[in-house]
Amino acid sequence: MIETYFNTERTAGLLFTFVGILAIGVAILGWRHGSFWRGAAWPLAAVALIQLSVGLAYWWRSPHNLQRVQHIVTQEKERIAGAEVPRMQAVLESYAISLRIEMAVLAAGLALLLFATRGSAWQGAGLGLAVQAGLVLLLDCLAERRAQAYLEWLQAS
Repeated sequence: MIETYFNTERTAGLLFTFVGILAIGVAILGWRHGSFWRGAAWPLAAVALIQLSVGLAYWWRSPHNLQRVQHIVTQEKERIAGAEVPRMQAVLESYAISLRIEMAVLAAGLALLLFATRGSAWQGAGLGLAVQAGLVLLLDCLAERRAQAYLEWLQAS
């Protein structure tokens, strides 16, 4: 379970990074195609920078975390309850907050997309926000499910 969790986190980090790179590419290409796409470019690029930093951080630290937890499980089993379980509980609390924020940003993006003047930069910004928030929400929901399963495994160990 430990290897599966951290290897999947590492893969998810690469996926997050890829989505960020793709969003920056779309933002750059769209910038030259009118105010709608210029409006979309800002949230696409801004969220992409977050995606790149988070994705690379997950990718970079997952092998170290895997080794750390494998050591705890094999050498210091008593530290599971005192170290790894509280860490994962904090991770899940962080996801709960992030998911609420992402839902609010998605709602704001959809509102702009639906109610801003057709073809305007504001409508484009709504599209950019909605697409990015929707993607991040999906990826974070999947990560939260993995984290919950991992926490349950830790608590049963």
